[in-house]
Amino acid sequence: MKSRRKDRTLKTTEPNSGSRQRTTSEVIDEWGQQLSQDRVELRLFLWQQMVLLGNDGGVAREGDEGEQQHALVLERVEKQPPASWRSLTSRRLKRCCSCSPTRVRSKVLGFLPILKWLPRYRLKEWLLGDVMSGLIVGILLVPQSIAYSLLASQDPIYGLYTSFFASIIYALLGTSRHISVGIFGVLCLLVGQVVDRELALAGYLAERSGVGSNDSAALLAALGNNTSGVDCDRSCYAITVGATVTFTAGVYQVLMGIFQVGFVSVYLSDSLLSGFATGASLTILTSQVKYILGLKFPRPQGWFTLFKTWYNLFANLGDTNVCDLVTSLVCLLILIPTKEINDRFKAKLKAPIPFELFVVIIATLASHFADFHNNYGSSVAGVIPTGFLPPRAPMWSLIPNVAVDAFSIAIVGFAITVSLSEMFAKKHGYSVDANQEMYAIGFCNILPSFFHCFSTSAALTKTLVKESTGCQSQVSGLVSGLVLLLVLLLIAPLFHSLQKCVLAVIIVVNLRGALQKFADIPRMWRANRIDAAVWLVTMATSALVNTELGLLVGVLASALCVLGRTQRAQVLELGRTPSTEHYEALAAYRGLQTHPGVLVFRYAAPIYYANQSLFKRSLYRRAGLDPLQEKAQRLKFQKKKKAAADLAGAPNVSLKDDEGGAAVTLMTPPRSFHSLVIDCSAVLFVDTAGVTALKEVRKDYAAVGVKVVLAQCNPSVLDDLQRGGFFPDQSTHAAAAGTLVFFSIADAVHHVQRCSVANGDYESKC
Repeated sequence: MKSRRKDRTLKTTEPNSGSRQRTTSEVIDEWGQQLSQDRVELRLFLWQQMVLLGNDGGVAREGDEGEQQHALVLERVEKQPPASWRSLTSRRLKRCCSCSPTRVRSKVLGFLPILKWLPRYRLKEWLLGDVMSGLIVGILLVPQSIAYSLLASQDPIYGLYTSFFASIIYALLGTSRHISVGIFGVLCLLVGQVVDRELALAGYLAERSGVGSNDSAALLAALGNNTSGVDCDRSCYAITVGATVTFTAGVYQVLMGIFQVGFVSVYLSDSLLSGFATGASLTILTSQVKYILGLKFPRPQGWFTLFKTWYNLFANLGDTNVCDLVTSLVCLLILIPTKEINDRFKAKLKAPIPFELFVVIIATLASHFADFHNNYGSSVAGVIPTGFLPPRAPMWSLIPNVAVDAFSIAIVGFAITVSLSEMFAKKHGYSVDANQEMYAIGFCNILPSFFHCFSTSAALTKTLVKESTGCQSQVSGLVSGLVLLLVLLLIAPLFHSLQKCVLAVIIVVNLRGALQKFADIPRMWRANRIDAAVWLVTMATSALVNTELGLLVGVLASALCVLGRTQRAQVLELGRTPSTEHYEALAAYRGLQTHPGVLVFRYAAPIYYANQSLFKRSLYRRAGLDPLQEKAQRLKFQKKKKAAADLAGAPNVSLKDDEGGAAVTLMTPPRSFHSLVIDCSAVLFVDTAGVTALKEVRKDYAAVGVKVVLAQCNPSVLDDLQRGGFFPDQSTHAAAAGTLVFFSIADAVHHVQRCSVANGDYESKC
């Protein structure tokens, strides 16, 4: 016993410490530190070996159960059972029909946004900017309202009415602080086409060349009665048609607001709207050439109006009015450079110079004192009455004739208004309500239609002027309305002698922005060819075929382009980064590594009825193995083998062709693999045809000994697979997790590597 104790003491004695002996606790602490250090070094060594094995494509052995990695398992949140239609109906009725002071106040403030922002109006900070922008926009609206009424086949007074009522109503109902709502060239063109068509059907075939064709006394008398409108003269019937189509378009817009379909605007892309506006601008330009030349012929109807108009222009070129032509050239020489000056120095100018108003004033004075109408036969605006005409209801019997045209007007007007309001709201850091904008623009059409107005929407040019001159709220719209009211009450009759060719020049000059889009075609093509193609198709159809048809064709072209992108999606082979379990496309990045015997693919599109065959074809081509062809080759080989055995009279013979002397062998695929992983992270949804396609892929590859598993499916895709019966003998996809579907590509790869056996026998192991 003593010797043992002495040996134990000697073993624990430090050689450099003299006769001092260490205690048992000190020895234990030293051993613990040494073991801890050894454990760290062991872990580092094992990690290095695992990395090396992973880089070399090594797999875990079947017997090393402790070495196997556990697959990620997530537990789905239980879905609430869907509510019955009775409970949903009662809940919605309670929400819609409940009445409380808070709810009433919220509804009133939501419907009249001015009651919300006007009490918080910053008088000292915002008033000066709003007044200045309102005055400038009001001054610009006077000549443009008179000019665009010509485009809508209306008399000048109705353009002033339209701009006045639209400015006031939108200031009360709109949610945007900056947009200017009034006359817009594309809508005026659409309204003018409907008006000319109905005038022709009613027997008003030729335009009057008299003094404006709107005798004031006769007009007031005709509009004051309650007859059907057929007893009106041409001007009266024209505004009746325009007001009716405007009322119908407004009803459409309000109904869309009630049913909360403001999201419709998202289907009208920027390229579509830009192409539509540019195509309509070509039509507008063509329609104004006859006024510039002083020609008189009815506006062509139907399709291909652009070609018909140019044919009529060349056919009547000999009847050009020299006075109108000279006046138009002089106005063009003045307005085009001055517009360029405004655009070039807009950063230095506090407000754009109203050259259009100056041209209108000078041209009116020249026409009046030189008597261009009587001496040279020049067409003039004619008598413009002061004040307001008595309100009158639209012609109800005319609504069925204009219902389809009104729908396209409603869509275009709403889309332009919402896109502009959202653009300026994002720029200035506030939000707009798309459905309230639908209400606002709808009532800007419904209410003014009783006061002899035509369709309105937001206008980009006037909105830009309004923003650049210090606008902060829709108080500027109220100021613009006051300017127009002053013109209507006092100044409007002074434009009696204004030539129509001057108004046509103003319209043409204001089309510069839309026509300059042609110079951007190369840039659009380089940026995105699909958007450029949509722009070209929409523009060409709107200009060359029909304006309303151009909008429909543009929507269909955009939808087909979206579908085409899903058709063009290709299966991409993935590889793993050396240091992580991240997978990316081999064709896009260098240095990625693959797994021996395992192929990983990604399909970046939904799998549905339209592209399921393309998905299968692309997958088979990328994998280098078409299971159907492989299966057919094997059957053919077996038949030849059986035939050879029958001829030889023995079941086991050498498989050789006696005639050709060539061995009958099975074609081996160019790539050898036993498993295939499909990354579904980019698959948004799978329909019934898509689930069937995935089942066929799994079944066909299983017949040739290749296991197919899915990875990174989103929850909706998992639900689609479960409903489509993708999981055999499994009640839910949760039960199939770890065998058919995995939450990561790495888990799927590790699983199929552990299950790798001879072809055709993997199911017995996994």
